[in-house]
Amino acid sequence: MIIGLLSYRSHPFSGGQGIYIRHLSTALKNLGHEVHVLSGPPYPEISDDVNLIKIPSLDLFSVESRIKAFKLKFLFSPIDLLEWLGIMSGGFPEPYVFGKRLEVFLEETNIKFDVLLDNQSLCYSLLNIQKSIPLVTTIHHPITKDHKIALDSARNWKERLSTNRWHGFLKMQKKVAPKLNKIICPSLQSKHDVVDEFSVDPHSIEVILNGIDIKTFKSRETIKIIKNRIVTTASADIPLKGLKYLIRSLPRVLEEFPDTHLQVIGKTPEGGGIRKLINKLDLVDKISFHSELSELEVVAIYSSAEIAVIPSLYEGFGFGAGEAMACGVPLISTTSGGLKEVIGDAAIIIESGSSEDIESAVIDLFSDQTKQGLYSRLGRERMENKFDWLGSATQYLKVFKEAKENFKVI
Repeated sequence: MIIGLLSYRSHPFSGGQGIYIRHLSTALKNLGHEVHVLSGPPYPEISDDVNLIKIPSLDLFSVESRIKAFKLKFLFSPIDLLEWLGIMSGGFPEPYVFGKRLEVFLEETNIKFDVLLDNQSLCYSLLNIQKSIPLVTTIHHPITKDHKIALDSARNWKERLSTNRWHGFLKMQKKVAPKLNKIICPSLQSKHDVVDEFSVDPHSIEVILNGIDIKTFKSRETIKIIKNRIVTTASADIPLKGLKYLIRSLPRVLEEFPDTHLQVIGKTPEGGGIRKLINKLDLVDKISFHSELSELEVVAIYSSAEIAVIPSLYEGFGFGAGEAMACGVPLISTTSGGLKEVIGDAAIIIESGSSEDIESAVIDLFSDQTKQGLYSRLGRERMENKFDWLGSATQYLKVFKEAKENFKVI
């Protein structure tokens, strides 16, 4: 089977999209299929035997000055001009323009795809593409969840206006999702939310859990665990991740364990809300951020931590939780969104949005070596027994084959 994986952006080190594309494409290839990844920038790091097809964009999030990035040739390219104007006005046009450029590529390519899998662009172009090529779409979770949490966290009308403008692409996604032929969600909770938020027929959705790379993400005996070190993950200043609640818990934890230090895998903008909170609480020396890391570098940080905390307000799945558990790090986590399906009973559960819950759980776990050993073992065993990329890819192939068999050119 010739499979095309579509991803409007696939950052290899930040967020789950690049992780998802890398491991799914490798697993599908290992099962004997021809796999092409069609991605906008930033491009993913993928296996050498998987073909990366670059669908270039203006990539305006990587330039120093978006105003200076303007070129006169944009006036003769409606898609380039739309992308530049969209970014300059505070929007997020990447999914839409990716779809338009993808349509051009598919019209010109000689590759005869048996099926395409869209990685949540949910762009208008998919409705045209699925008329000529079997199409399946992954929706990790409805971004309406991010939008609502961001609005609740906005401090003034300017931030609410900016948040609404940024999430303007949701109008497109809400129109497109109900018209798609087949959808895959990575958790049962995500499926329920897609049905509720995007008005999708539940019968068109299959639930397939993501895998965790348990061969890479495992405890490294050569790496010493540092006493009172906490590890967590973050993505920019997105309120969805709940990082501020973990940070607010640290002053109380430091009273009991003065050597406590938080390692954050990910980065937040200088001058943003998280950095301001860190300065306000005088925690600059107690928190470190790490970004642009290889998987082995991420594993090293996990392996050096005494405990991990995932304070997310919502996750469609939760790679950070799964990777920490695979590394044998005792986990404290909320059960928001799909997290409960990832962690099961192999982590200490906390209420989302509660710094008090976090501080109590951290102090308790720091104080109990026996409990640390128990949750370290339970977490690793759960990842080994339930989350396997080859198993996930096998289920994807079943959906792909059904999509191909049921396909009719319109």
